[in-house]
Amino acid sequence: MPYTPDRSAHFPTLGRMRPPRVARTLAWMLTIGVATAGAIMALVPWVQTASGTGQVVALDPDDRQQQVTAFVPGRVERWYVHDGQHVAKGDPIARVVDLDPDLLSRLGAERAQVQAEIAAIQQSRAVAGIDVSRTAQLFAEGLAARRDYEQTQIKVADAGAKLAEARAKLNRIDIQLNRQSVQMVRAPREGRVQQLNAATGGAMVSPGTVLAVIAPERIERAVELFVDGRDVPLLRTGRPVRLEFEGWPAIQFSGWPSVAQGMFDGRVRTIDPNAAVDGLFRILVEPQPGKPAWPAREFARPGGKVRGWVQGETVLVGYELWRQLNDFPLEFGRRPTAPTKDDAKAAASKAGDEQGAKK
Repeated sequence: MPYTPDRSAHFPTLGRMRPPRVARTLAWMLTIGVATAGAIMALVPWVQTASGTGQVVALDPDDRQQQVTAFVPGRVERWYVHDGQHVAKGDPIARVVDLDPDLLSRLGAERAQVQAEIAAIQQSRAVAGIDVSRTAQLFAEGLAARRDYEQTQIKVADAGAKLAEARAKLNRIDIQLNRQSVQMVRAPREGRVQQLNAATGGAMVSPGTVLAVIAPERIERAVELFVDGRDVPLLRTGRPVRLEFEGWPAIQFSGWPSVAQGMFDGRVRTIDPNAAVDGLFRILVEPQPGKPAWPAREFARPGGKVRGWVQGETVLVGYELWRQLNDFPLEFGRRPTAPTKDDAKAAASKAGDEQGAKK
């Protein structure tokens, strides 16, 4: 039997020491905590996610905010709407008038004068055409000189040139009249008026000046998210997305989607081929069919902030911690994960079938 020295005889003070109950309890708690953490990292599955932030947008570009601009230079004579007013397509927004109040009347008088010039030139051209025919006959009979015949042809050509010039002038006047006829600015579609540019009421406006913004109300919503370019190559169209809308109470566990509360489901619709200026890629997310509908429009309005998590592969918690500590990208392809109850049942059933086949 090997000799075991009695340390208490040599170290009486150490032998009389007893660790306090709190220290023993803390040691047990640390031991159990480390063992539990190790079991979680080795057995519990984790869903990888690519997170991003964005906002609610309209899926159809025609349903997004539309600017109402002035078409002609001038000043706003009258407003027909106010901020927050609902308008239908074609309703008047504002009336823009030229700085010269008599412009339309002068353009009308000038147009009438040009029309009279055109009528006179056409009459002169018709007479010149008759002279050409008469001179041609006389020249054939030897009663007129060639020079006279050529002079009549030159008169017809001059009349044609003057007629073309007069018609071009008439077209220019008509263009000005048509432009002045769009002085009444109308709503391009149904919606609600916002951001009314009332400052233009007493100032001169130029073509393209924004007078108001029309925000459509009946739209098909989507969410645009901006995701890190490192994770975008591994995303695919149709991937499930979990969304958290601004102002909507939610509890999110990105790795355990089934535990999250107050989240809404979507799926990746499109991924932009090019990055934005800041290096992030934009993805469009649409509602997931068969899942609960997104919050009503009064709770998730266009332009409202949204956070999203695009779901990827399922890995172990330990692997995910190692990936994030090393700043590696998401996993590409399926990795072996922790066995679930369904996997265990399937394995047991397969083993039973194999044993039955051997018998």
